[in-house]
This record gives sequence, C-alpha cells and structure tokens, in this order.
Amino acid sequence: MRNYLKFLAYLVLAAWFSLAQAGSYEDFFTAIKQDDARTIDTLLKRGFDPNTVDAAGNVGLFIALSDGALKAADALVASPKTRVEWRSAKDESPLMIAALRGHLELAKKLIARDADVNKTGWTPLHYAATGGHLEMIQLLLDESAYIDAESPNKTTPLMMAAQYGSTAAVKLLLESGADPTLRNELKLSATDFALRSNRKDAAELIAGAIRRSNTKGKW
Repeated sequence: MRNYLKFLAYLVLAAWFSLAQAGSYEDFFTAIKQDDARTIDTLLKRGFDPNTVDAAGNVGLFIALSDGALKAADALVASPKTRVEWRSAKDESPLMIAALRGHLELAKKLIARDADVNKTGWTPLHYAATGGHLEMIQLLLDESAYIDAESPNKTTPLMMAAQYGSTAAVKLLLESGADPTLRNELKLSATDFALRSNRKDAAELIAGAIRRSNTKGKW
C-alpha cells in the first residue's frame, strides 16, 4: 500500500511538472514574439531551458534576432545557459542573423560569448555584406573575420555586397583588402554579381580596384 501511494504521488508530481513545462513553453515563445524580456528572465530563473526549440525547430535566440525582438534576444544572450553557437537547419547561426539584420550591439555580445566569426560555409561576414551594414562589416573584420571567405559554392562577401548590399559596403571591403578577381564555382566574379543587379556603381568600383591591382603588379 505504501509503495502504491508513493507511485501515485510520483505520477501526480510528474503530471504537474509536465503541465508546468508545457505552460512555460507557451509562455516562453509568446514572450519572444512580444519582445517581453521580463517574462523571459523569470522563466529562465525558474529553470526553463533557453535552448528549447519551437515547432519549426528553432531556438528562442534565433527567433528573437530574426523578428527584431531585441530585448528578448538580449535577455537570452545574457543567460550563460544559452548556446550562442546553435545552428539552424540551413546552418545559420544567431551571429549570422544579427549580422544580416544589422544588430550591432547584440553581435558584439554574441562575439563576447565566443560566437564563431569564421564558421565554415556561409559566414557572418557574408550576411553583413548582404545587408550592407558597414559597422557590422567593420566589427567582423576587426574580430579577424576572413575577408575572402568562401561559401559552399565559393561565393565571397564582396560578391554578396556587390549584388545585394550597398556600394559603400563594396568600397569598405575593397579598401580592407578583398580580392576583386576571385570567381565562384559558376565562374562569376564580383563584377558579374554587380552587373546582374544593374549595380553599375559597384561594378565600376570593383573594376577600378582590379586596374589598380594590375598596375601595381607591373612594378
């Protein structure tokens, strides 16, 4: 009888814990959507795992950065239990999303938590260049990001800036030493990327960099 009562108590406790966790799960992801840092802090102090994934398989930090819920993201980065090097199904990291969206202060905090600036494949610098965020590009370069990093198809950050970013981003990368002569697996150069988007100003900058490089090579 005593063992039965113990077992019954265990079942009740397990059921209560399961319901509490389910409620916390809903509260956690609702708080992220509402950019509610206070609720997130409360849940984390109660022991909720910040690395819990939603129905789509994404963690809260990734969602917060993607949605621009910066207070929520800040609360999650501040938690020592949050894995800042989590990767999505597309191999995207929180730092990559911060770089793409231009969330400079959060990027600094992620790097301070040892987020990988030079992950293999697509890198945070590719994403910063795509967004055309000059301060973000400079931050990553200052943190030793490889300026000619190659994506899986050998596309470089300069190529991404040339097609999707800004002329200023192209200029910054060139002035920082990006190689304008590289080509990806499709044999496309940064100039080709610029011209595909009718970015004549960017194409001219790149062509000028190539000419200066060729002139120097003759001496």
